[in-house]
Amino acid sequence: MRVITQHALGGPEVFTIEDAPEPRPLPTEVLVRVKAIGLNPVEARLRAGEFPLIGKPPFILGWDISGVVEDAPQTWRFRPGDEVFGMPLFPRVAKGYAELVASPALHLVHKPASLTHVEASALPIVGLTAWQGLVDLAGVSKGDRVLVHGGGGGVGHVAIQIAKALGAYVITTASGSKREFVEGFGADEVIDYTAVDFTDAVGDIDVVLDTIGGDTVERSLGVLRPGGHLVTATAEDDPELIAKYKAAGMRFSGIAVDPDPVALRGLVGLVEQGKLRVHVQETFPFEGVADAHRLLDAGHLQGKLVLTL
Repeated sequence: MRVITQHALGGPEVFTIEDAPEPRPLPTEVLVRVKAIGLNPVEARLRAGEFPLIGKPPFILGWDISGVVEDAPQTWRFRPGDEVFGMPLFPRVAKGYAELVASPALHLVHKPASLTHVEASALPIVGLTAWQGLVDLAGVSKGDRVLVHGGGGGVGHVAIQIAKALGAYVITTASGSKREFVEGFGADEVIDYTAVDFTDAVGDIDVVLDTIGGDTVERSLGVLRPGGHLVTATAEDDPELIAKYKAAGMRFSGIAVDPDPVALRGLVGLVEQGKLRVHVQETFPFEGVADAHRLLDAGHLQGKLVLTL
């Protein structure tokens, strides 16, 4: 079995491909023959050593997978030949950059026929982040005014669609070059952050979903209605910000995505209803992972990047 292992922090020789023993599924696990692997900016940050979620290299990155069940020895949930996708074990090591991955059965769901493996692999981390932020934490409902920061990115373009499916009026920040892109996913208003300060352009917001970080989180306080709620995927545990929002009568929540089969099935439901699609900017062959990470490092992606096997 081939796996891709990181051996350096940065530089031209970031990844090598090597043989490794085939993983064996434990009870309640399934062995998945991977067809596609979704890439996420967090993986570039881990590779660069920005925060040691899983320790120091060498290690095998990868969480978003789609493929076919190879073996399911002690679970009734799946059978060999089933097409599945999910985000196993995050933030623990899942070793998703591989041809075979052993995953807890509860961290996978059946892939809908309407999604290709490429599309399915692009969905879990961004879809679960948006769902857990908007549905589980913020409880977005019909008529809410929702501001999504970074609507052109992976989480952002999925969040727009989830908020619209919940009946919200959706405003998003994006560069002018991405206006048509985010409008295509249902955004009711687009604020070009390169030309306009969002704090001057919008107000009376019920829920802000932040995917940008930095001073965007603090500045968003000024656009929320009384009692409004900010959910950020970039500042999970910031006591100073939490205190500032509380003092202003607002709610502050940081989200760190975790595996969630209920939310995954919710995403599948939206896909099957034609209310959710995931945009893949570019695919790379398994051997092209270093090139894919160079593109991740460059930032300003439109949707997702995917490795194919």
